[in-house]
Amino acid sequence: MKERIPTYEVITFGCQMNDHDSEVIAGMLESLGYEPAASTGEADVILVNTCCVRETAENKIYGLLGRLAHLKDKKGDLIIGIAGCMTQQPGVARKIKNRFPQVDLILGTHNLHRLPELLLQARECRERVMEVWDQAGEIVENLPIRRASRVKAWVNITYGCNNFCTYCIVPYVRGRERSRRPEDILNEIRQLVQEGYREVTLLGQNVNSYGKDLPGPTSFARLLAEVDQIPGLWRIRFTTSHPRDFTQELIDTIARCPHVCEHIHLPVQAGSNRILKLMNRGYDRDYYLDLVERIRRAIPGVAITTDIMVGFPGETEEDFAQTMDLVERVRFDGAFTFVYNPRPGTPAARLPEQVPDGIKSERIQKLIERQNEITLAHNQALVGRVEQILVEGESKTNPEMMSGRTRTNRLVIFPGSRDLAGQLVNVTVTGARLTHLEGKLAATV
Repeated sequence: MKERIPTYEVITFGCQMNDHDSEVIAGMLESLGYEPAASTGEADVILVNTCCVRETAENKIYGLLGRLAHLKDKKGDLIIGIAGCMTQQPGVARKIKNRFPQVDLILGTHNLHRLPELLLQARECRERVMEVWDQAGEIVENLPIRRASRVKAWVNITYGCNNFCTYCIVPYVRGRERSRRPEDILNEIRQLVQEGYREVTLLGQNVNSYGKDLPGPTSFARLLAEVDQIPGLWRIRFTTSHPRDFTQELIDTIARCPHVCEHIHLPVQAGSNRILKLMNRGYDRDYYLDLVERIRRAIPGVAITTDIMVGFPGETEEDFAQTMDLVERVRFDGAFTFVYNPRPGTPAARLPEQVPDGIKSERIQKLIERQNEITLAHNQALVGRVEQILVEGESKTNPEMMSGRTRTNRLVIFPGSRDLAGQLVNVTVTGARLTHLEGKLAATV
């Protein structure tokens, strides 16, 4: 009788960094002989990769653990594990262990590479395992990985963050900034190209500060120029950029590198100088507006997206009005908008004048409504134009359609055959929605 192959599911919360970590988790599990489960109920191992940047994410995770606990009551040999940023917070791993006895394995961000050993310990010894390191060690290269796409890939260039924005928990759960060696990054990308990948996104909490901890004249601009020279790579993206470290050298490098896409995610967070200072962002609104102007002057057609927070402690109506004014001046192509909520252990959580939830709600709705109008207007301006699309595969919402992205990172849905996946095609934009463009195939590039 054929031996049954054990199965797994990885459930991910959070940012692109967590998405990439989940690919590594999947790769490690498959290196142990596991394969993806058809459904949550069929999995032998369920690993939850957590986020703690927003309180809403934490609440969802606790709710999920409760539901998984009921699943384990029915399936006693199920292994439930939890990893990621949430467990790295002081006291949280212990809280999870005490509150959810059905959780078998708890680890953090700094020791993710230890998953195979810890999982084996939990399964073979039938004991609960909790291992969360206080500090990050050396970067571990060449971990196995199961990538979600066959066309585009995430590539970490830094880990951790040194910025210590007063509202942000990331430096405390991801550790201080650590840059990968350029040769390791370039070798990984060359291997990806050999495997058929055509687009890479360089990842870091602040990609612009890449290399500051490395010896020699290393910078993100220089790395970007080297990646651009790799044969067979069609598109290069990066996220996230900190405005303070966005140098003129970097702007000029993006402008002259043909494979670097014309899309820059540039979180502003607020339009008020007073709030920006309280946030410890390291720039003011005039600097940001000048930076946007220099980027647009050097890179024609560039799309600029951002993150904006409302309701930071002490934010007045005038402060919020200045944020709305900045939105009008910049006219972002898109924005991730969210309300401030206190993260235990961050300086902002201890600030006075916490803004009432009702006021936060009113402000965020006003901001979302206006930014949506601007985003839709940007998209509508593209109707009738021909855009170059890297086809990623079937549309997630309509399997009869294909989908891909413009160089400016706009999603495009269009009719076409499945064999177009991984190809560059020209698509005429025929319609514009808030979240995507619609089009028809014009010709292959």
